[in-house]
Amino acid sequence: MTAERIDDRIRYDVSGGIARITLARPPVNALDLAMVRGVIAALNRAAADDAVRAAVIASAVAKRFCAGLDIVTLAGRSPNEIRTLVHELYVGLFDAQCQLGKPTIAAVNGAARGGGMTLAVSCDIVLAGESATFGYPEIDLGVLPAIHFVHLPRIIGRHRAFELLFTGRPFDAKQAAALGLVNRVVADAELEAEAIKLAGGFAAKPEAAMRAGRAAFMRQIDRDYRRGIVEAVEDFCEIIATEAAQARLRAFAEKSRAK
Repeated sequence: MTAERIDDRIRYDVSGGIARITLARPPVNALDLAMVRGVIAALNRAAADDAVRAAVIASAVAKRFCAGLDIVTLAGRSPNEIRTLVHELYVGLFDAQCQLGKPTIAAVNGAARGGGMTLAVSCDIVLAGESATFGYPEIDLGVLPAIHFVHLPRIIGRHRAFELLFTGRPFDAKQAAALGLVNRVVADAELEAEAIKLAGGFAAKPEAAMRAGRAAFMRQIDRDYRRGIVEAVEDFCEIIATEAAQARLRAFAEKSRAK
């Protein structure tokens, strides 16, 4: 087994043909630019390693998969800084997943919100622990869950997607499975083992067929998706630059720092 850190918040290890990419930024795995780039670097590392046949993205933080973008550091950033971060999360992550050539599995062990949802659904399969929760709280901060406008209606239908995206309400793992957002729900204690088992099954398949098959699959589901997420970057950046959105972000950041 090989193990290393991509940066201080991303652990990367390979065992049995499976790359494990582990988020390790307590308390909630909030995403800043370095962390997003760390995930992308880990995926690129797995793509370049012929010994890797599948990858699992998981969290080392108890009851937290990923809270989404780091609002505390996002407040007050310049438009260019925000655009760079969102472009990496939307487009850079998608491109890394497309070019990986190997199946990816998200093991969601707790709360996944906003950008954490982006990270999870970028994978080919999403497993959820029974205590996992999901949600799109961006609207309550005066910003947009823009990338989810692109894919969520395709997965669960227009009307159900609108409700989740514009109420911002959280929902549990069972509802996520019923909606088709996760493949299945497993016991919390068995989540990582189940993800590794599933990845191991993929790793045992004929390599050339898996690589070619996944590439063909990604081409078919892509269609206009990449263009849509590029437009989503601009939608997000346009609204976050408004004074109303910045005021809400500053208030959230100040409240968070006071805790």
